[in-house]
Parts: sequence; C-alpha cells; structure tokens
Amino acid sequence: MEKILVMNPGSTSTKIAVYQDETPLFVESIEHSQDELKPFENILPPIKAGAYRVNEDMVWQLTYAPQNEHASNLGAVIANAIATELAIPAYIYDAVTVDELEPLAKVTGLPEMQRKGMGHNLNMRAAAMKYAKENNKPYRDISVIVAHLGGGITLSLHHKGQIVDMISDDEGPFSPERAGGLPAFQVIDMATREGMGKKAMMKKVKTQGGLMGYFGVNDTRIVEKMMMDGDEKAKLIYDAMILNVARNIAKLAVYVDGKVDNIILTGGIAYSEYFTKEVAKRVEFIAPVIVYAGENEMESLALGALRVQRGEEEAKTFTKVVPQ
Repeated sequence: MEKILVMNPGSTSTKIAVYQDETPLFVESIEHSQDELKPFENILPPIKAGAYRVNEDMVWQLTYAPQNEHASNLGAVIANAIATELAIPAYIYDAVTVDELEPLAKVTGLPEMQRKGMGHNLNMRAAAMKYAKENNKPYRDISVIVAHLGGGITLSLHHKGQIVDMISDDEGPFSPERAGGLPAFQVIDMATREGMGKKAMMKKVKTQGGLMGYFGVNDTRIVEKMMMDGDEKAKLIYDAMILNVARNIAKLAVYVDGKVDNIILTGGIAYSEYFTKEVAKRVEFIAPVIVYAGENEMESLALGALRVQRGEEEAKTFTKVVPQ
C-alpha cells in the first residue's frame, strides 16, 4: 500500500491531505493572508501534462528564474525539502503551467500574441481520465471536451492523450467573476480611458466581471434563485452564461471535425441541475453529455502520484530554463 502526502498551495489557503492508496485519511485547509504568500508566487515555464519528479533544476527555476506568478508551485519547494530529508520521491502533477496546445491552435491574428493552454488543467484532465477509466479505455484513445465550471470557466479538448486545444477564462465564457471574451475594440476603448490603467482594468475583467458585474455576487446559486423567483434580468444573464459555455464547447469540437466521444461538465457550477441540463440541450448534437460535479483537486493529485508509484505512468524530468 502507498501512503501519499498531498499539498496544494493556493492564493488564499493551503490544502493538505494524506491518502492511503485511493482513500483519504486526513484532509485539512490552512488559510493564508495575501502578505504571507506574496513572496512565493513563482511558477514554472510551460510544461507538459502529467507528473514531474521534483528535482534541483525545478527548485532552482522557482527560486532564481520564475517565469510567472502563482502560489501553487510553492508546493514543489516544500515537497523537495521534505522528500530530501526523508529520502523519498516528490512529484508535481498537472501544474498550473501545463500547456500542450498544438501550434495550429496557438496562432492569433497578431504575430506578437499567441494563445495559451493554461487553465484548470488538473481538474479537467482528471475528469477526462475518470471518463476513460469508467469506459475501460486508455486516456490516449478518447476524444472528449471538458468544461470546468467555476469562478472562472475554462474548456479543453483531450485528443490522443493530449490537451490539443483549450479556451481559457480570459477568452471564453463569462463566469461568476470573469468577464471572459470581450469585443476587442470596446476593450481597447475602455482600457485607454483616463484614470483606468492596467491594474484597474485587470481587476475589472478578473474579479468584477460576469455575475459579479451584473449583480454584485459571485455565487451562481443566488442568481439562479433570483431567476426562479421571477427576476427577468437574472434569467437573461444566467441563460446568456449558459449559452456562452455551449457556444465555446462547439468551438472546440471543430478541431477534431466534430468527432467527439463525450462532453464532460465539471467544477462547482456543475452541481446545478438547471445549468447542466440547459448546456446539454444545446450541445448534445455534438456528443452525449456527462456531469462530474465538483473540483476534486486533492484526489486528482493523489491519484496522479499513485499511478507513478504503481508504474502506470512515468514521471517526466524537468530541466531548468536559464534566462538569456
């Protein structure tokens, strides 16, 4: 039997769990202030999905040459310290910088910009692998679209064992907090108004958009209740969010000529029967829809490490990227 310590540092809390094989023995969440985590918000360059063994190159990268900012990969540094002392292996799994988009999917209308495949890859890939296991198929043999429905909404296409295309939360559906994709000319106009600036604009589209912008709340249950109680504006906006999710699912289907095995809805909003049924009605012409509600990040991390320990998956080796 394998006993696995799981750590998942986030922007407001660190979740810790101990698993024995697939069974959680202990789960705890430790809250943090922004000041506590600010010095550690360093992340790796874009990497492939799956497991990477934590090594000195990874620790060096995070310490001396980080590529971007996110709290989660602080876990690699902590894991390395524990693993070194105990002489045990440590892994990261489906890190926030996973980006497997194929070159065709990265191209935009400006040579200076490329699309990125960074999003809720851990939960989306776990949902795709769960579907594969339930249907007795290798992950590499399925073609599924996964929609992560949370505070931000991202969607991904899993094909031949790779996340070949994705719609991130800055270009796809609006959500409880995110503005999602917006008309570019109007964005430029708003961003260049006097007194706006980058910081204010980023706050507007990341935390003050979507349901938050319309109703001042980021809880879909509140807006859904408003709609059920007869609020016509709530119904319009909520149904528009559903339409946006369905529209972006359809966008991903064209990459594989519509040959999709299943569409999977996951994340916290997937607990809503109304939301998932309305999305399904609009996209069932592409493929059947199944629902895996919730965000099972700790389980996903534990199962990823377990597959490596059992020899079902091979951990990759990270090589540092030295700035030129």
